[in-house]
Amino acid sequence: PASYAAIREAFAYWDDIETFQGGEWVRSTGHGFCGMSRKRLLEILVGRCLEVGVELSFEDEVTDVAELEGADLVLAADGINSLLREHHAAHFQPSLDWRHCRFTWLGTTKPLETFTFVFLENEHGLFQVHAYPFEVGEEPLSTWIVECSTETWQRAGLDQASEDDTVAYCQELFAEFLDGHPLLTNRSIWRQFPTVRCERWVHDNMVLLGDAAHTAHFSIGSGTKLAMEDAIALAEAFREHGPDDVPRALRAYEDGRKVDVLKLQKAAQTSLEWFEHSARYLNQHPLQFSFNLLTRSKRITYDNLALRDPELVERVRRWWLTEEGADPNVTTAPIFAPLTLRDTTLPNRIVVSPMCQYSAEDGVVGDWHLMHLGSLAVGGAGLVVAEMTNVSAEGRITYGCTGIYDEVQVEAWRRVTDFCHAHGAAALGLQLGHAGRKASCHLPWEGDDPLRDDTAWTAIGPSADAFAEGWPTPHPMDRGDMDRVIAEYEAATQGALAADFDLVEVHMAHGYLLSSFLSPAANRRRDEYGGDLSARMRFPLEVVEAVRAAWPAERPLFVRVSATDWLPEGGTTIEETLELVRALQARGVDVIDVSTGGNTPESAPIHGRMYQVPFAEHIRHATGVKVMAVGAIQGWDHANTVLAAGRADLCALARPHLIDPHLTLRAGIAFEDPTVAWPRQYLPARPKPKA
Repeated sequence: PASYAAIREAFAYWDDIETFQGGEWVRSTGHGFCGMSRKRLLEILVGRCLEVGVELSFEDEVTDVAELEGADLVLAADGINSLLREHHAAHFQPSLDWRHCRFTWLGTTKPLETFTFVFLENEHGLFQVHAYPFEVGEEPLSTWIVECSTETWQRAGLDQASEDDTVAYCQELFAEFLDGHPLLTNRSIWRQFPTVRCERWVHDNMVLLGDAAHTAHFSIGSGTKLAMEDAIALAEAFREHGPDDVPRALRAYEDGRKVDVLKLQKAAQTSLEWFEHSARYLNQHPLQFSFNLLTRSKRITYDNLALRDPELVERVRRWWLTEEGADPNVTTAPIFAPLTLRDTTLPNRIVVSPMCQYSAEDGVVGDWHLMHLGSLAVGGAGLVVAEMTNVSAEGRITYGCTGIYDEVQVEAWRRVTDFCHAHGAAALGLQLGHAGRKASCHLPWEGDDPLRDDTAWTAIGPSADAFAEGWPTPHPMDRGDMDRVIAEYEAATQGALAADFDLVEVHMAHGYLLSSFLSPAANRRRDEYGGDLSARMRFPLEVVEAVRAAWPAERPLFVRVSATDWLPEGGTTIEETLELVRALQARGVDVIDVSTGGNTPESAPIHGRMYQVPFAEHIRHATGVKVMAVGAIQGWDHANTVLAAGRADLCALARPHLIDPHLTLRAGIAFEDPTVAWPRQYLPARPKPKA
């Protein structure tokens, strides 16, 4: 308690964040920060140690772990380059991820009142500053971290710079922000940030703390703060389990602390990557840029920021809606802005993602689909996309999958679309697909594995390579097979038109037929349809050309892609997907539905809230195409965040709509939005507008 009180008294406190970008300052309030000099913190801790009789030893470096034998407890708090961690690396299993940007940690005598971000370009590239106060009073001090890409660092000659050279360069560059105050150094060499992770933190009587165990990027967390929290948790573990059972106390410390650290590291990684790619956002309006920056780590969202700083969110809302052609005096949130694609206008930006129901009979939809899609169509969403519907019987994932390859199926779909159009305002889309080598499987609730009896059918694929060990080998397609499949897609597109869908989406993701052609993890061909990307995407692009030609020019066409295979090598990469997307744009595709993975069970996706949104954002900024984001977008708060930050144009939600088919109606109530369309039968539940 004595240390705690002294630390609190020494803190510098502030609430606001200021961002300079595009020649303008944007200020946000309501955040709450505190900081102090590391020197002052050490003085407080040393002083308390002396008060309670702790023996202190300084400048006595441990160079041989044998020196530690006989200790009851060893706290390995020896930093990023931990000798003890590396000596026991086989047990701790550390990994160090050295990031791409370069940074130098400087100080300044300029008294800052806010957490300050500066984004400034010169002839060498973009430089960004992370600055904040840490000492107030008669001699105030502030941190001034300068960060840039490795390429910018090299172009500026900073790879050859001394500390004095660095200070001279940065003081000239940021002169207008320093107001004559000098920059200060403290071994201010240019470095790359290492993200440290360890599988284990405890080994016998040795325990890792702070940077030795984990790091979090300076854009979101303080390494000192993390280490202090480690120490508090360790002390609590010993209080609970007593000093006589060191192994048990250490296990309790690791078990109790590790999840919180992993969460913070995940947020820090997202923030770190945002700053690595911040140059892509420089064309954003300063208001949107600031909102994007504030929500980068996902810990702050649209609703959360509205609690902290309602004035800023209101400014962002009004600007964004005006830019998107909506009236900010009527439309209350980004999700309710309409979007016009060719001659089709979606009434809002919430999309029901396609979700297979595995409940068709011979590919024919029935009462379940009428109930399922009907309830979603009257639930307020702007677009409802029906499940992956197969262009042929052999293209079905399971025998319960829907099809659109005969007249009976078309008529059954027309029954569904007629109901949805009559009672809801949502546009209706149909996802056209072919399962490829992932076809001929049991229903998910029957095991989800390949059929092995006489009900099975032969799957096809780009190569004679099974999807996974134990799966049947698919028939490798020849040119005749390709011509047949293209004709099936063309006929299915005409069927979708006859069934009165407003748009179609070609499924080129998740390891199904077209996706497997695109991915080097699935396509082993040696002819003109395998090898480099231009060859691998030849057949999928032929399919898209046929669909676009068969689909009316006034109706939109979507394509779902797997932006990455989540493989360290040998899979689809985001760079390849950008090339694919440009080819799709040239062929008249209006929206890219951005998903990931599915081509191989070896994929290792990093899951989490909105985990696929960064891929959609990358594609949108790199190509200018409209994108639909998917992947653990958990509600309207997430969707508003994604839209207002400029990360996507549409947000597709799957499981949240299974839980609440009327999710958008409830959002309309929450925001008191008058633009949400309610079915007449449900009007008694709609709140009356305020007088």
